[in-house]
Amino acid sequence: MIMERDVNTPQKLSANLAEAMTAAVERVKRSLVAVQNGRHGAGAGVLWRAGGYIITNFHVAGRGSLQVTLGDGRTCAAHRVAGDPEIDMTLLRVDEPDLPAAMIADGRAVRVGQIALAVGHPWGQRDFITAGIVSGLGFAVRGDRRGTIPIIRTDAGLAPGNSGGPLVNACGAVIGINTMVVGGDQGVAIPSHVVEAFVERSLGDRLTKNNYPFRDHHSGVVM
Repeated sequence: MIMERDVNTPQKLSANLAEAMTAAVERVKRSLVAVQNGRHGAGAGVLWRAGGYIITNFHVAGRGSLQVTLGDGRTCAAHRVAGDPEIDMTLLRVDEPDLPAAMIADGRAVRVGQIALAVGHPWGQRDFITAGIVSGLGFAVRGDRRGTIPIIRTDAGLAPGNSGGPLVNACGAVIGINTMVVGGDQGVAIPSHVVEAFVERSLGDRLTKNNYPFRDHHSGVVM
């Protein structure tokens, strides 16, 4: 018996993928912010936890007065909670209720070849999306030269203004935070589980030691 092939199957798969990617982009854009750092530049950030907690790069928010533009266009002051220059992460907080935190995936489950979307504000273009794949997983030397940290490499195009923005999977869940551009279109992100360890350490220290609003962490990443 000869089975007839549905000639519309490729078109249906393409349409389903397009719908899924569009939904993923809309999901993550709700949690995307722009971070302005006075005269020292600007970058992106992502609402990481309920309560107004935002993750961005240390080099984006390491100094100067900070303002954050939310997804709905509102602008508000941001306060530094903690920073770690060795992994290029800063945790911020804004006093705005009911902000939508991003969906976070486990960075340890990331695999080479999976779809990756970089979301940010390259060259001042708000909410810009670039797509690629995870092209490699590896390690980078910490800034203090006392060990290494895991990294995700992607060929999703990055530019100034993408720093601090999320790298997300096809479901719109954050798998990493974009932190630098190395050579052409090759980008680097810190995996989400490393970022989450930094957040947990930061909030725990703040609650128990009242060490607010800012300090530098120099301890290694707990894996």
